[in-house]
Amino acid sequence: MTDLPLAPTLPPDLDTPALVIDLDVVERNARRVASAVSERGIKLRPHVKTHKSVALAKLQMEHGATGITVGTLGEAEVMADGGLTDVFLAYPVWAEGPKVARLRALAERPDLLFAVGTDSLAGVAQLARAMSGSSARLRVLIEVDPHYGRTGAAPDVAAEIGRAAESAGFELLGLFSHGGHAYAGGDSIARAARDELEALAIGEEALVAAGMAAPVLSAGSSPTALGVLAAPVTEVRPGTYLIGDAMQVALGATPPDGVAIAIAATVVSTAVDGQVVINAGAKSLTKDMAPYMKGYGVIPAYPDGVIERVSDYHGQVRFPPGAPRPALGEVVAVVPNHACPTIDLYDSFVATRSGSVVGRWPVDARGRSG
Repeated sequence: MTDLPLAPTLPPDLDTPALVIDLDVVERNARRVASAVSERGIKLRPHVKTHKSVALAKLQMEHGATGITVGTLGEAEVMADGGLTDVFLAYPVWAEGPKVARLRALAERPDLLFAVGTDSLAGVAQLARAMSGSSARLRVLIEVDPHYGRTGAAPDVAAEIGRAAESAGFELLGLFSHGGHAYAGGDSIARAARDELEALAIGEEALVAAGMAAPVLSAGSSPTALGVLAAPVTEVRPGTYLIGDAMQVALGATPPDGVAIAIAATVVSTAVDGQVVINAGAKSLTKDMAPYMKGYGVIPAYPDGVIERVSDYHGQVRFPPGAPRPALGEVVAVVPNHACPTIDLYDSFVATRSGSVVGRWPVDARGRSG
């Protein structure tokens, strides 16, 4: 990593391990991205899977977002119940079993603009079966694959799926993409942004040629968010930008002072020479580590330390000879590699401003992964 993230200031007397989120940094990030996006005449629809917090989603709306993105029906239910009124489920939903009633209930809510993704004829047919007899007209977007190779149809077949969606009585809003290959880092970020623009342009051309409109052309991912602010994109769906993490700093997608998250951890052992052990392990930090990163998180106050191994409740931090290290009993701030799965490990977080506790806020959609 060329740049180390800066950690938020920890308040005293925390019961560790604890998830801490600095609201001053959050608001700065919200303003920074919203301003960059609005200057280009593009809408911001942030993905809330990062923080899963109704309060933080509302903060994003207050700072210029026009709606939110979710990844599961459970997240959509929590956000709608929390008062968010424009929700896009950016996922190829396969509505079967209990999901049928849940999908219909969301689509039929009079206080909610709700849309879902699909990427196949079979997916459209399944959605049609789920919505059969419903009074609601389901809103859908077709996912196109920008050479990421996860989900999404080939852009040139968007028209075929679009015709099926309209024949099923759905309201076809347009297309969306996710340039997830940007997370490989380096040149992949710019390439993924170009791939998203190209995929959406090809898909739009196919829809228009078949007599359909695509008013929404939505691109996603925090690393590519500022790289796709160009035609034909009409909205972007970054998520991690609001909170930041060590990976986003390594990718250059978040400035070092744009990290709002820290895990407060206590040094519980110095028994092994050259090592300290903190009480934040895999169940506090996850085991997420990109190949271009070193360790399972960063301790900015002790940059020479590498969290080289995590078990359930232990984080083993290795130090080179002579390097400063924390003392037994000291509380350190760890910036996690990946905020999204880390936050989902906690029921709540300590909300702070300038190192002072504002309150303990719930992670409302924690565990709502289906």
